[in-house]
Amino acid sequence: MIEFLGLLLIFMIIGSIIAIETKDLLSSVICVGAVGFGLSIAFLLLGAPDIAITQIVVEVLCLIILIRATIDKDLTDVTSQREFFAMVFCIALLFVVFAFGMQALNSLPQFGQPAMTFIEEAPSNVYLKSGLKQTGAANIVAAILLDYRAYDTLGEVTVLFAAILGALAILRGVTKKNRKDITSQ
Repeated sequence: MIEFLGLLLIFMIIGSIIAIETKDLLSSVICVGAVGFGLSIAFLLLGAPDIAITQIVVEVLCLIILIRATIDKDLTDVTSQREFFAMVFCIALLFVVFAFGMQALNSLPQFGQPAMTFIEEAPSNVYLKSGLKQTGAANIVAAILLDYRAYDTLGEVTVLFAAILGALAILRGVTKKNRKDITSQ
């Protein structure tokens, strides 16, 4: 698994360099999206599917917003010579992301078989065995969410809330300035 994480890290570094160095804004946005999806695959490989799902949600929202903003501003620059290279690069990029994603999914346990059944030191086993005694809570679910994973839960909720607010702010149809212009006419 370390080899795949190393290859994924190299892929993400190359994608980041391309995003920084390319002159075409749309290609840069797509490379940033590829790096974000690579990060979500890394989270899957590391056994953190909850963080991977959050990363995918945020990445999809940001990618949609950035692509829409790029296309709306007509900042795309496509020439016939670069179009073939871009298509080949995108197909290769999709193949690499697909291969890493399949490897990450294959490394996860079978559906319906929780990790706590074959990993003795899994956090869920610790929570269930000594959670009520350590926290003094009457409800184990509340103890896990508020005592053991409070910062993680707060972070996930904050990221999702910020992503939704950002998407709504950018994708709304009429801004306050445009609304004043429309009503004054």
